[in-house]
Amino acid sequence: MASKYSNLTVKGYRRENGRVGVRNHVVILPVDDISNAACEAVANNVKGTLAIPHAYGRLQFGEDLELHFRTMIGTGANPNVAAVVVIGIEPGWTKRIADGIRETGKPVAEFSIEQNGDFETIRRASWAAKDFVHWATELQREECSISELWVSTKCGESDTTTGLGSCPTVGNMYDKLLPEGITGFFGETSEITGAEHICKARAINEEVGERWYKMWKAYQDEVIFAHQTDDLSDSQPTKGNIEGGLTTIEEKALGNLEKIGRTSRYIDILGPAEMPKSGNGLYFMDSSSAAAECVTLMAAGGAVVHTFPTGQGNVVGNPIVPVIKITANPRTVRTMGEHVDVDVSGILRREMTIDEAGDALIEMICRTANGRYTAAEALGHREFSMTKLYRSA
Repeated sequence: MASKYSNLTVKGYRRENGRVGVRNHVVILPVDDISNAACEAVANNVKGTLAIPHAYGRLQFGEDLELHFRTMIGTGANPNVAAVVVIGIEPGWTKRIADGIRETGKPVAEFSIEQNGDFETIRRASWAAKDFVHWATELQREECSISELWVSTKCGESDTTTGLGSCPTVGNMYDKLLPEGITGFFGETSEITGAEHICKARAINEEVGERWYKMWKAYQDEVIFAHQTDDLSDSQPTKGNIEGGLTTIEEKALGNLEKIGRTSRYIDILGPAEMPKSGNGLYFMDSSSAAAECVTLMAAGGAVVHTFPTGQGNVVGNPIVPVIKITANPRTVRTMGEHVDVDVSGILRREMTIDEAGDALIEMICRTANGRYTAAEALGHREFSMTKLYRSA
């Protein structure tokens, strides 16, 4: 029997590989940190383009380098991006990233600065960017089933209201839309600590649960316990979490897991910035709990909308993916209202049910997919943070 969500549609951009995007960016993508200036110069020359500067891309190796490539390629490949100009210092890595993005079928141009210099690179890249803008601005939105959306989630500046209100709101949304065929991501590996037994049990089967637990345990053993000085104090929970009433990582973890609802089960696990390969459903991505880092990784994995529950208030956005802020904290609504997209503080006053809050979030996802700017977009928040695993060579 069809639910009331089965016939929901949004107006999106269907890309060459069949994926549906909700934004239409022309991105100027630097391969490495020393190509940022050239990318920003091109974006300054050609209006309607978006440069995404970042800090890394030189002397990386091994899995750290592979993660860098996955993040860069995934950012350019994201369905919210119409076309990409890639600029790097050396031609080899520049071509590798450009070729990875080209596999989606979207237009890509690549330029390397070595033996050309900034002036010539910027001149040539600006011409390519201008052509892409003309092409992209004539693309039209088309009606698409909501089942074609990839929706990620990560919470931030959590407090007692997060686990009681805004995180269950996201969970209710997933419980309603995952059966309709959407693809969802959740993660924040360190923030599952203390509720790992619950998360393991939410896998689709025992094999997936065992793989999840092995991944979580590796992070505990190889990162946290290998480098801690005493415990996770000042990191997990953060000062803001503690001010908001959370005293332990276990409390934070239990609230975090409310984001996957009551009936949803994850079907596979992903490395950071890895794209799903097991079909529609919910995925766990091994990811940082830092807001900009986590959203960047999930965008590189292919998410086109991000839902962000917050308690104390968080301002993070992303260059290519709209970030929808949800809060159940009435003080945050009052003091940071310009950052809030969905106010579910009525849950705490018993004026709104979790079911009603979930419907309000679904409505906002549809409005955002149809073109409404989120608060973070309207305020110019474009935080983009690469994850780095090793010291540079």
